[in-house]
Amino acid sequence: MGQTHDFPFGIMDVVDRLHLNIRRPSPRGFYVDCPICNDKRGKMHVNVQNDTWRCNYCNESGGMLSLYARLHNISNREAYREICDAILNGEGLSGHSFRYPSKTEIAPVENIPIADAAVRHATYTALFAMLTLSKEHREHLKTVRGLSDNQIEELGYKSTPAFYLCRPLAERLLKKGYHLEGVPGFYQKDGRWTVLFSSRTAGILIPVRSLDRQICGCQIRLDTPLKNENDPPEKSGAKYIWLSSSGKPKGTSSGSPVHFVGDSNAGVVYVTEGFLKSDVAHYLMNRTFVATAGANNTAQLEVLLKQLADNGTHTIIEAEDMDKYRNQAVNKGALKLYELAKKYGMECRGLNWNPNYKGIDDWQLALRQSASVKEDRKKNFKQRFVYSLCHFDAIDDEVESWHENTECECELHEHLGLTSEEYSLLLSDPAELERRLLSKRQEQKFRIYQLDISLLKVIPFAFGGLKDMQKYHEYPPAAEYRLVHEGTLCFDESEDDYQRLMRIAETFGNTLPSEYRGRSVAPSDVLELYDETGRRYFYRDTDGFCPVKFSPMLAKK
Repeated sequence: MGQTHDFPFGIMDVVDRLHLNIRRPSPRGFYVDCPICNDKRGKMHVNVQNDTWRCNYCNESGGMLSLYARLHNISNREAYREICDAILNGEGLSGHSFRYPSKTEIAPVENIPIADAAVRHATYTALFAMLTLSKEHREHLKTVRGLSDNQIEELGYKSTPAFYLCRPLAERLLKKGYHLEGVPGFYQKDGRWTVLFSSRTAGILIPVRSLDRQICGCQIRLDTPLKNENDPPEKSGAKYIWLSSSGKPKGTSSGSPVHFVGDSNAGVVYVTEGFLKSDVAHYLMNRTFVATAGANNTAQLEVLLKQLADNGTHTIIEAEDMDKYRNQAVNKGALKLYELAKKYGMECRGLNWNPNYKGIDDWQLALRQSASVKEDRKKNFKQRFVYSLCHFDAIDDEVESWHENTECECELHEHLGLTSEEYSLLLSDPAELERRLLSKRQEQKFRIYQLDISLLKVIPFAFGGLKDMQKYHEYPPAAEYRLVHEGTLCFDESEDDYQRLMRIAETFGNTLPSEYRGRSVAPSDVLELYDETGRRYFYRDTDGFCPVKFSPMLAKK
């Protein structure tokens, strides 16, 4: 039922006064870019019938006066007066090409309450049994996501069907005795039941499961991200959408359920955002995961956390994406998790990882891949000796391994990394070869500075490239940084600064030395190279290093 008031204006006038960017219409209004969290994907829904708004990303909501008041930092009373004054002064529309729907144009849509859990599980299980997984989707899940065929089968992923199969699928389900009313995704068109799949939303169909492993909803990992026609080319579209029939005749909303995978009696449970992500991380880590559709989508999380506490869970591991340190909305969702865990008597700890990887699944997959690096990608003897990573007598083991390796196609001197001249010295005067290689060894002193972050603090350029930082500062703000490491590495005298920086980044990458107390070197870090000639500072960019000005005296020790 619509909201009743005596205001001489509606929320459409407020949207117009605020010059909000309108993305697309909806059955009850339209979607705009959220001015609260500054998300630019059209996540805020403006309800014309009720004169209300809600952002599906930052989870903020309210009435039309509160929207205007928050953005102008005034009271609702003052907001009312300003809007009325503007209307009385004849200030017109802002020039949006989008035509606002009127309340009379928006036909009321019958809201169908979501079906109970047993009905949804039975219907979805039958639907999934009628579908297959395409060769392309299986290959993506195996090669990109790191899942095995058995794991894919256990998870139950399918490919969305062609749109012309939607009505036949619904009719087959009805004939088998399954209920469609109240099951998200199903609705009536021309008085006949169908399901909302289309070529535009084709992708991998992901079952969302409850604590008791019942399918309570579905999400689609889109083959082609959804973008609006006015979006700039660099803007990424939505990659995941709910299977929902909200706004359709006899349709219903997804209800944004929470996903569970693992042991329902686990003492330690990880919480992250993204259903496919949690499934992949579950198999890579052999840990129990809870996942929300987004870090801020916590409405259904509380119920599940209470169930876990009752089952004996004592520790929640917060494993939200690493952009929680740069995105206020994601940060807010992560903090909410701490509050909910505490409410039900559980400890909550944050999990940080190599910030070069946004999600926990990306990080774990990278660790697996790095562990399986082939021998031929490792450093040769000469590199290791010059870098002071081995003693000279290690050359004997390398020579022996070359003789034993029947598949090695390179010559011995190539295997060792030696030139022809150096190899001749090895045969005639090994001591002289050792002296020559030692003469190439050069020590490089360096320092690593990293942003001083905590879950309570958001730094908008954290783990971002140089351009991200320069949106806010001309140079890296040293006062926001902490000196985390000071050390020395050996290099070949012929290597330039860039080569040295890249090796430092490699050394302090996925596998960190025991004495090191910082994070993996990642974008937004500042590295210092220094010697008797002076100090040089470099900003870790997304694909390399850039020289910058930096004031180390301002950094925290």
